[in-house]
Amino acid sequence: MIELKSVYKTWDHGRSYTVKDVSFTVQSGSVLALLGGSGSGKSTIVKMINRLIEPSRGSIKIDGEEITTVDPVLRRRRIGYVFQGIGLFPQMTVGEDIAVVGKLQGKGHELSATRIDELLDLVQLPPDKFRERYPHEMSGGQRQRVGFARAVATNSRIMLLDEPFGALDPVTRDDLQQQFVSLQRNLGLTAVIVTHDMSEALLLADTIAVLHNGELLRIGSGRELLTNPGHEYVRLMLDTPRRHAEQLHELMSNPGQGT
Repeated sequence: MIELKSVYKTWDHGRSYTVKDVSFTVQSGSVLALLGGSGSGKSTIVKMINRLIEPSRGSIKIDGEEITTVDPVLRRRRIGYVFQGIGLFPQMTVGEDIAVVGKLQGKGHELSATRIDELLDLVQLPPDKFRERYPHEMSGGQRQRVGFARAVATNSRIMLLDEPFGALDPVTRDDLQQQFVSLQRNLGLTAVIVTHDMSEALLLADTIAVLHNGELLRIGSGRELLTNPGHEYVRLMLDTPRRHAEQLHELMSNPGQGT
């Protein structure tokens, strides 16, 4: 479980706030989407949970433990973290890159060759084909799959994802989104995913938190937001997937229209 209570982040001693009085709870085994445009504070929140950034005020707890009571480096090593352009080590093979996670966690956590192969199988990368490849020998989607494998290698039940699909083409993005859904359900992961795409949030998340200018405008299930947006900005965010659905329906009703 991840709990935020009255969390603030300011870079100018309180004259303005990147994140202002944000509170929410992510239940164990569920997915929360942080949704908003650029500058809404969503990536800052994920970085605070991972202690890449320290909150200015407020409380952040993981499984009941205040994150400030644990060394930040140790905390990060206990959390799976996936971000856009995952940042694989260019001089390492895929197998070596995944193995780094175990080495960073210390003695007794080293990953065996068998475990590395299991992780590659989990993200649908055949080990015999990909274990010895270097990042430049793979597509963006394949590298992102390695990022998922590396995140799962922490053996944490917490995963943070910061715009992990944003740079991918639509077909690859859809494939990896389905891969994430499968991983999350099979492993019982508790996840927070940052996105600016309402359609993605509706597809992947149990709960959606809509942010604007650092403030939490609305939080609820996709159904709750669709039924009652509760704020004009939320309604505007919901208009995009509705338009896409209407356009798709129109194309299906008139199959020759786009030719």
